[in-house]
Amino acid sequence: MMRIDPVRLTNQSKLISDYRSNNKDIKDFFDYLPFDGFEERVNDLYKQSFQRTELADVLYQINKEWSAPASTLENINRLKESNSVVVVGGQQAGLLTGPLYTINKVISIIQLSKQQEEELNIPVIPVFWIAGEDHDFDEINHIYLRNSNEMKKWKVSQQNEQKSSVSHIEMDKEEVKNWLNRIFIELQETAYTKELHEVTEACLSQSNTYTEFFARLIFRLFDEYGLVLVDSAHPLIRNLESSFFLQMIENQQKITNEVRSTLKRLGEKSYTVPLDVEENAANLFYHKGQERILLMRDENGDWVGKQQEVKFTTEEIIQIAKDHPEQLSNNVVTRPLMQELIFPTLAFIGGPGEISYWAGLKTAFHTLGVKMPPVVPRLSFTFLDSTTNKGLEKYKITVDEAINEGLNEFKEEWIKSKSNPPIEDLAADLKKAIEKAHAPLRKVASDIRSDIRDLSEKNLTYLMRDVEFLEKRMNKAVEEKYAKELNDLKGIQLALRPAGLQERIWNPLPLINQYGVAFVHQTIHAPCSFMEDHYVVHI
Repeated sequence: MMRIDPVRLTNQSKLISDYRSNNKDIKDFFDYLPFDGFEERVNDLYKQSFQRTELADVLYQINKEWSAPASTLENINRLKESNSVVVVGGQQAGLLTGPLYTINKVISIIQLSKQQEEELNIPVIPVFWIAGEDHDFDEINHIYLRNSNEMKKWKVSQQNEQKSSVSHIEMDKEEVKNWLNRIFIELQETAYTKELHEVTEACLSQSNTYTEFFARLIFRLFDEYGLVLVDSAHPLIRNLESSFFLQMIENQQKITNEVRSTLKRLGEKSYTVPLDVEENAANLFYHKGQERILLMRDENGDWVGKQQEVKFTTEEIIQIAKDHPEQLSNNVVTRPLMQELIFPTLAFIGGPGEISYWAGLKTAFHTLGVKMPPVVPRLSFTFLDSTTNKGLEKYKITVDEAINEGLNEFKEEWIKSKSNPPIEDLAADLKKAIEKAHAPLRKVASDIRSDIRDLSEKNLTYLMRDVEFLEKRMNKAVEEKYAKELNDLKGIQLALRPAGLQERIWNPLPLINQYGVAFVHQTIHAPCSFMEDHYVVHI
């Protein structure tokens, strides 16, 4: 029987810690409280107007192209209802869904939608925003798999020379298929492996881009929950955004100034925000052919590429927004604004990094005449298998300790305890004794001649090196004696905190291969409080 236990994270940033606790210093940077204010938000949304029918028609076409399940198409239709709202969150289109936090974010969107639909008694639709306009292909072109007691990076060799948006990169299907086959060779054969491989290959064969491959896999994983997907780079979405691009162009300088001012205030309160906005930032990209070019404003007010690749007057950029909105895309500042203008957003689900930079955007939303939606920290999970759990019990390590601190320090203390007295202490004592005994010899040598003094110093260095050599060899022998136990501890570390939280490194594929998709559905059906820092899911 699966069990889910809350865990308090001890290494959160000051901003996230204060945000979760409703600290007054950070509250001023948001329009709503993170875990409340949904009724107020609904009332505020009813004062806005949205292109509901046009949006629903576009979403229907996009999701239908990706073989969306009936539950998704039904939810898209519900979006036309005047009282419907959405819970939205997003991520790049990672290979095989990317790191576990992508799955955790989808679970969060679905859970909050269900909770608020019951609370508010209105249609609340889960929406996942695929950041297909992003062009950092190196962030999504790989996954990590466990290889013995280390994580090995498995990377697709296809290149993205022109910095195209991920949704515009035509996938080298033969290369990705070969990559996928190599991945499955690495997996242990289970009752789920054959079907998992077939489903994954089927999704790949039906896809032409990495975004489409991602979307089809997400629908296979979450087919019964009505999850609606949107590709931010899709031309049909761009057409809907035309008038909103015009607003952003008209208010560009004010948006930039407001965000820079807010970032300064955040810094004065000692909050670290992963957002840097230059004084001449235009906050938009221009697409020249397949290349995505960041725009700036020059001293004449023209819109220019950061490397002078293009140049437009304000009149020309306005005309592009009207006639060819597919040639524009948002940056980190304007993407949240565009999301808000398109969707009747009840809440935005964000990870720690997203919440941190959203803290700088409140006044940018106000510049366009809207409020920032409630920003809800996504649910964070560590999946704990029975083998790892037995290891924790064997070495008397708490789950909280393993997740928050890792086992490096524990491992060092554990191996030290296997020699009594500790080898390090014995070696240190010996060095002190040698230095004390050697001191009179060095003094006499110094009185004789300078070259004899230098020789005595070198002699002491040799003696110390011999002690250090013996110390290392003794430590190595102890490690060899307890190699199995050290491998156990490495395995626990790798499972729970490989390089930070599990969800940032692990891909869900090995877990689905071992347990099927049941653990994903069970996690969705176990309602979790968004007020908790983290959860451990015993599978």
